[in-house]
Amino acid sequence: MHISEGVLSAPVLIGGAGLAAVGTAVGLKSVDYDRIMSVAILSATFFIASLIHVPIGPSSAHLVLNGLLGLILGWAAFPSILVALLLQAILFQYGGLTTLGINTFDMAAPAVVAYYVFRPLLHRGAGTRFAAAFGCGFSALLLSTLFTAGALALSGDAFLGAAKVLFLAHLPIMVAEGLITAFAYAFLAKVKPEALTA
Repeated sequence: MHISEGVLSAPVLIGGAGLAAVGTAVGLKSVDYDRIMSVAILSATFFIASLIHVPIGPSSAHLVLNGLLGLILGWAAFPSILVALLLQAILFQYGGLTTLGINTFDMAAPAVVAYYVFRPLLHRGAGTRFAAAFGCGFSALLLSTLFTAGALALSGDAFLGAAKVLFLAHLPIMVAEGLITAFAYAFLAKVKPEALTA
């Protein structure tokens, strides 16, 4: 779901860069030395999950797993996602350097929102925990899709059609993200519960 270079208007690019900078600063302050490895591993997970792209107009559809990052990292999802997107832009030309800020915000802000909404439900029974993790994965991608579609729509009426297609194309991926997040969280809760303490 990377937005390509040369698509967005300057105010959208500047606004996205500013919001991403603030989120990254807060995220870096929240990372202590003991959690650096978790942030790095989840950044690599995000990087790998989003390598397989299906082109959709000026954007693309792929797994994101930002809900999983948000659920485990909280605000640290911002620097984690920023590093992964920067490497993708440099190595594979996914997105770009001018759109790095808005792409980071579109992926990381929903992860943080999902963290605050669903994190309190994870300390209950196994069924509630699974449902909360599913909701986190589903809603984080839902919000990311809406944010990305909104950025396209704010850049001109010519992109309204692309914004609608982007949203519809990601509906089945939202379900897949929810399931992957739920199963991954359940697995980590059994084998490495200390990794889930944000």
